[in-house]
Amino acid sequence: MLNILGKRYIFFAISLLIIIPGMILTLMGLPLAIDFTGGTLLEAQFESGKAPLPGEIITLLQENNIEDVQVQPVGEDIVNIRAAFMDEATRSTIVSTLEQHFNDQVSVLRFESVGPTIGREVASRAALAVAVAALVVVVYVTYAFRGIPHAFRYGVCAIIAMIHDVAIVVSLAAIGGRLFGWQVDALFLTALLTVIGFSVQDKIVVFDRIRENSNIYRRLPFETLVNHSIVQTLQRSINTQLMTVEFMLLALALFGGITLREFAVILLVGLFSGTYSSIFIAAPILVLWENREWRYWFGRGKKEATV
Repeated sequence: MLNILGKRYIFFAISLLIIIPGMILTLMGLPLAIDFTGGTLLEAQFESGKAPLPGEIITLLQENNIEDVQVQPVGEDIVNIRAAFMDEATRSTIVSTLEQHFNDQVSVLRFESVGPTIGREVASRAALAVAVAALVVVVYVTYAFRGIPHAFRYGVCAIIAMIHDVAIVVSLAAIGGRLFGWQVDALFLTALLTVIGFSVQDKIVVFDRIRENSNIYRRLPFETLVNHSIVQTLQRSINTQLMTVEFMLLALALFGGITLREFAVILLVGLFSGTYSSIFIAAPILVLWENREWRYWFGRGKKEATV
């Protein structure tokens, strides 16, 4: 049988090697999109009756050194072009570039400064909602697992592993912002909330198998029991997660439009992290807690053993 728990500190180290650099970049500042910062809105109408795809417009504007642009279709012939800053000269450049490239007449319906679509109040409420949901998960898991010892630990370990997945996603956004010019926008928040929901659900599935086996293999040492449960759920995780959802997201990341590529990559990595942490982080933390291994980190365990 695979001895996954015997290598738990290796898995902890792998996660830290990803999270620590990402958190350092995060503290230096995440690249926020105009969804958070506000900017300028240009509403353009194409006289032919059919507007180009948003990805085509973004690529064209980037080729003409107009960066940090978001394009949203409004009907078939109108698009909203948002940028962090756009003066009259930039507006004229955008209109003329669109007309020349797409061989169409472009009319400006609106040109004005706009506020952020996701303000501080909305972001703080979302964070509060996640915190309340985490508390509810701990209470629910504690109640659902009340038939086994230390049921409270299962809920806490699920939340710790969920925080691990959030840190992975935020680190990816910070690293992607530095390397590829990614920005944190509304789609990023959507992906992050999706990862949070999946993460908690996947941990509960693994912990539920541990609960079932604890009633069957009563004489097994706890670490052996947990390792056996992990191995049992490993095939399910590979079949239902890596072989289905991840392949679909990979195809979307490789062949999807430019506006969805970052979203697909965030989901791809986030859901993979959710599966990874369920097996290699959440359950090992549960064993670490049961064994109270932190005593050995500071040498206390050795002293107690010699007394």
